[in-house]
Amino acid sequence: MKINDHLFTYEMPTRIVYGVGAVAKIGEEVAAMGLNSVLLITDRGVQKAGILEPILKSLDDVGSQVFVYDQVVADSGIEIVEQATKMAQENKCELIVGIGGGSSMDTAKAVALMTNNQGQILDYAGLDQFSSDPLPIIAIPTTAGTGSEVTVWAVISDKVNQIKTGIGSMKLMPRVAICDPELTLSLPPQVTAATGMDALTHAIESYVNTATQAISEAMAEKSIKLIADNLRLAVANGQNIKARDGMLMGSLTAALAFNETRLGIAHAWSSPLGAFYPVSHGVANAILLPNVMEFNLIGNPQKFVKIAELMGEKTQGLTLMEAARKSVEAVRNLMTDIGLPLHFKEVVDIDVEMIPKIAEEVLKSGNNLVNPHRPDLTDLIEICRKSL
Repeated sequence: MKINDHLFTYEMPTRIVYGVGAVAKIGEEVAAMGLNSVLLITDRGVQKAGILEPILKSLDDVGSQVFVYDQVVADSGIEIVEQATKMAQENKCELIVGIGGGSSMDTAKAVALMTNNQGQILDYAGLDQFSSDPLPIIAIPTTAGTGSEVTVWAVISDKVNQIKTGIGSMKLMPRVAICDPELTLSLPPQVTAATGMDALTHAIESYVNTATQAISEAMAEKSIKLIADNLRLAVANGQNIKARDGMLMGSLTAALAFNETRLGIAHAWSSPLGAFYPVSHGVANAILLPNVMEFNLIGNPQKFVKIAELMGEKTQGLTLMEAARKSVEAVRNLMTDIGLPLHFKEVVDIDVEMIPKIAEEVLKSGNNLVNPHRPDLTDLIEICRKSL
């Protein structure tokens, strides 16, 4: 291959402020932007955990006018976006801050967009479908999983039509991401496990897909190693700040990888499944991941060998495919150790008759286009059935 045969770009407009205590820097960041009126978007759990207190203090110290919308729920939908957008417009907010997991950060992106645009958020599905620039955004994750603090995407649920839709643009990437491991200390073990596996799925799917490139590969390898080394520890003892730090950095580096490469079949399936059935995004990805990896092994076996090694598996003396299969074994062992189910039947009753219908939607996902083993409809159905 000639050196210029694999032309790629890597764009990263987000300023990252990382470390224990980083959240106290938000006032300085807002002051540096020269903005005053701020809408904080979060959920009740974050509010009750006291996470907003240092944020409000820091903003008060620089004289910011702050409004709080704390009604975000899992799989945030159109109504929540409209409510928060109304608050932003009525108070003439200049900056949107998303604090929480993926739903809060994605809602913040959607509100930043809709404050300056007409219609409904789903009118802007796809890439760069809006005319007016969004308000600036600061994202503060309180989970180590989605990576929304450094990605172009906001995923919003349409509960009436049972779909999840992605709205994407480089202009939706937060101006600043403030990543503070201390904010993840209160996460319960089950949420730690599910969000951690979401991050691992991001890293693995980015690493093996056909859009991978040198920068994203380095990020993905770092992420896989960090998660393999720290997820068990973070689940076992949520107050282990070193493990929490490792997981937050693992989630961040995974997002920095997949933001440039897209993902794969696990993510092609998890969003529509989550729209039809009450299963969290992280758990859906975790259950699908080993079966997707088995399907993908022949498409990029050398990468799967590397994944096995990053996750602590011994591959010496094995054939290429034997070593590659060790990566699947490593993922299943990790899931068992952290108490996550290996099959959907353990958490939700999925109607087998619905699988072909949902698979038709899955087939439309752009993630399939970069998957290392290109699936057809029959393949997608079989992967889901193996996961039941």
